[in-house]
Order: sequence, then C-alpha cells, then structure tokens
Amino acid sequence: MTILAALKDRSRFDMPIVDAHHHLWDLNAGRYPSKQDRYDPNFFLGDYRKICKDYLPKDLAADFEGFDVIGTVHIQAARAESEQVQETEWLEKVHAESGLPNAIVGHVIFIQPNCAEVLEGHAKFPLMRGIRSRPNTSRGPGHSIAGQPGTMQDDLWRRNFSLLEKHGMSWDMRIPYWHLEEGAEVARSFPGIPMVVNHTGLPLDRSEDGLKIWRKGLEALADCPNTVIKISELGLPHGKWDVPSNIRVVQEAAAIFGPDRIIFASNLPVASLSTDFAGIVDVMRAALADRSREDLEKFFHRNAIRFYRINL
Repeated sequence: MTILAALKDRSRFDMPIVDAHHHLWDLNAGRYPSKQDRYDPNFFLGDYRKICKDYLPKDLAADFEGFDVIGTVHIQAARAESEQVQETEWLEKVHAESGLPNAIVGHVIFIQPNCAEVLEGHAKFPLMRGIRSRPNTSRGPGHSIAGQPGTMQDDLWRRNFSLLEKHGMSWDMRIPYWHLEEGAEVARSFPGIPMVVNHTGLPLDRSEDGLKIWRKGLEALADCPNTVIKISELGLPHGKWDVPSNIRVVQEAAAIFGPDRIIFASNLPVASLSTDFAGIVDVMRAALADRSREDLEKFFHRNAIRFYRINL
C-alpha cells in the first residue's frame, strides 16, 4: 500500500486532490547548497531556516492529513548543479518505495555547458515530465536586463530551451510578475512546448499598480494556447498570509485562464513558512465557491493529471 492510499481521508474536504507542486529532500542523500552550505538572505519569502531539514514522503503525508491526495508532482528542489540527474534518479527510488511522487519536474540551467547531456539523462526516467529552470531576471519592475546571458532573450538560453520539445518535456515557468509578458513571448516562440506558470505568477506586490502589471502579464500568457497556470504559493514575504488579497488573486487568475487551464498546487514545504495545507485549500475553496463541482474537479485534480500525464 502506498503512503497516499494509507492516508486516504476526506474529513476536511470531499474532493480528490493532486498536489502539482511540492518538494522533497534528504540532506544525507545529496547536496542542497541553499539549505546546507549557504543561507540565501534574499529568498523571496524571507527567513526559510526552519525548513532546512529533511522533508520526506512521511512528512508530506503528515501535512496532507484530512485530505484525499491521490497523486503528487515533485518540482526540482535546488539540488547541486552536479547532481541534477541524480535528483531524478533518487525520486524514482522514492516513488518505488512510497508511491509518490507520480511525476517529476527536473532541473537544468539552459546555459550550462552540458545542458543537452543533462536533458538526455533526465529523459531516461519514466516519471520525468518537464524542467523547471529559472531564467535570469531583473531586480524589479522598470529594470530590464533583456538580452543578457541567461535571460529569456539570450540565444544560447533559447537554443537549449528548444530541446525540451525533442524530449516531450514541459517548462515550469517560475518568473516574477514583472517578467510575465516576456514569458508570453517565449510561449509564442515555442508553441510545441507546454508551459505552466508557477505560483500564480508571483503577485508579490498586491498594490493596484503591482496587480495591474501582474494581470497584464497573465492575460498575455493566457492568449498562448500552450500555457496553463498553477495557482499556488500565495505567501508573501516575512510569513504574511493575506487571506482577502489571496482570494482576490486566485479569483482573477482563474477567470483569466478559465476552468480547463488552472491547476492546484501547494509548494510544500516552502508554503509552511506562511500557512499549512488546510490554509491553502481553504483559500482556494473560498475563492472558487461559486464554481461547479465539475470545475472544482478540474482544478483540484483533472487538469494536473492531464498536463503532467499522471498515471494513477
């Protein structure tokens, strides 16, 4: 019996859930520099030291208590660059032992010299579905580094990015809200690569000016038929969990992309810096309270199963 089958519980919510974005790490099984070697004082949510410890399937299952989570997607967890393929190999073993994750999104840097080789290595594993790789981004709205090495306009970045289509891989697009329109340009340029916007497009500035930039970027992305969005990680810096504005951004993102292109995800254990799994689900339910049961099923599990080709 898998961990999730043993956990099966709908006491908190009568709906099967696929968590389409979480992380696992065993600090004895590999190197995770930001958790072991150097603390990042610029992490977008603030102080993350409380999660610099092992986070394994049993810990994830404990966080799911009260919910019927039927599948999960593991997103690369900042393992050392020299161990990118080893992370995928380790996750395949974790799946064999515990039954999760049910899909894997790995890592490569699109300008690293051995990018093609790393992609070939990832592609050998049955659960591999895509890559999350952050392009170089500017420090904020109004500041441009377009065309610099590692940006979404860099020729080398784009050449290696195009290899995703060869391997049938998707791209998890983790970029801040002021780069979303640039992300849409990438989506238009590579229509054969499925792309999923991460973390609701990271609307970290909830002012009207900030949300205007965020909304314009999401609308540009929604115009690209090869994009969907994961509604996840609504936390703000310093552990702030702003329920009213969280509900607002969920409603707006869902309206922009429509019921067939929105995917639920938690971002555990990083999300625990702000709230718990129940808090995440509660916000989503409040924001989508007027939706039909069919639309909620799409959001909470069907769309993730389709996008990540999950075999349950």
